[in-house]
Amino acid sequence: MPSLHVLVIDDEPAARQVLAEAVSNGGYSVDVAADAAEATAKLSRGDVDVALCDIQLPDGRGIDILKQSRSAGSDTTFVMVTAYASVETAVEALRAGAFDYLIKPVRHVEVLHRLSQIEAMSELRAENKALRKAIKESKPLYQFTSNAMTKVERLVDKIAVTDSTVLVTGESGTGKSVIARTIHERGTRREGPFLPVNCGAIPEQLLESELFGHTKGAFTSADRARKGMFLEADRGTLFLDEISELPLHMQAKLLHVIEDKQVRPIGSEQSRRVDVRIIVATNSDLTALVSQGRFREDLYFRLSMFEISIPPLRERAEDIRGLIRFVLDANQRLKGASRPIDLDPEAEDIVLRHSWPGNVRELENVINRACILVEGDTISVDELPAGIIKAVSSQPLAASAMADSFSLHDQRLSFEAEIIRRAIHEAGGDRKVAARRLNISVSSLYSKLNEAERGHEAPGELIGERQAKP
Repeated sequence: MPSLHVLVIDDEPAARQVLAEAVSNGGYSVDVAADAAEATAKLSRGDVDVALCDIQLPDGRGIDILKQSRSAGSDTTFVMVTAYASVETAVEALRAGAFDYLIKPVRHVEVLHRLSQIEAMSELRAENKALRKAIKESKPLYQFTSNAMTKVERLVDKIAVTDSTVLVTGESGTGKSVIARTIHERGTRREGPFLPVNCGAIPEQLLESELFGHTKGAFTSADRARKGMFLEADRGTLFLDEISELPLHMQAKLLHVIEDKQVRPIGSEQSRRVDVRIIVATNSDLTALVSQGRFREDLYFRLSMFEISIPPLRERAEDIRGLIRFVLDANQRLKGASRPIDLDPEAEDIVLRHSWPGNVRELENVINRACILVEGDTISVDELPAGIIKAVSSQPLAASAMADSFSLHDQRLSFEAEIIRRAIHEAGGDRKVAARRLNISVSSLYSKLNEAERGHEAPGELIGERQAKP
């Protein structure tokens, strides 16, 4: 059932009634206000989800109500309503933070369509908020077991209590942003903002304005002043991701900010002091870019006072189980499930053996996808992407054995267990069919599985839990 509470703001009784009836007919709760003063009073209660607000009111402008609401920190969604539509009016409303605008006379179907969109958007925001809360409440973020990541965590704890710049390096998807946020949350600036900026996603001509801000009228489209990311992150942390994408002229400006702790917005004659910790990240080799003249050496030395290098997931397979458990638990909390979500042995086998070229990000996406698709609380191979199953199936048969042991006996056991596992998989889990295809008896098949499990700990993980004999 629709759950939005809508406030209709219009000084014309007929228009106000039409909008209120449309909202009520859609199943939403509705309230009305005839002028800016009444609207402001009702908005201040904090229970209005959506405001359908006329732009022209007898005691003020609807856009001013919107701006006041935003300034007060309200998350009420505004849809502006006007009988005098113009490009300027629409642009002003949208820039002020309006979700959309409607032109009088407003049709019922238009109103309900906008409310439906807002309701869907609100539900998505609520889900994202719940997931972020679930992730944030899981401390430490991941249960690392590899030596490499244990060292990273110890370094993070030492660095967090300082204000030094930090360079985080590693392949895409290894968790550089997670490390940056962890440094912030464990440091003295944890109560301040953490502002991530992807340097490669902002057009070059907008970078200076985005980072350092501008004054009103500084350039053609600067119809209002902008603080910029540095000032917004004051007393907090600014995380500059993909720092290698920063143009050379912006590298020079960034260096000056780090050294002088001051920023000068575009169009301003005065610099403003800023107190920001800077953490940067890249998947590129900055030393190579320095030698190529594509990255300033002096900036590199400033940024790399502390460098944290995150190894790819394929080099720390010990962490995969902990990462899987973390994502499964987060999904369980998000769903409100009473029982934990798990992988069945065959699915776990595939996930543990995949090389994860997309690193932690790929692993999270695969497990999240499986949690969405699974109907019960046990994820099977059917919920895994076909590409991963194919990639694992194409691995050399003895690869896992070689990785775990150099004993010839253990390698033979693992080799046989791997062949049997594949035969069982191709037979759809039917042990009798698998044994027939391998030209061995069912008892011999189980005997070899038992021998592998007794002789080597890895095969038990590779072939999964044994089923009872038929």
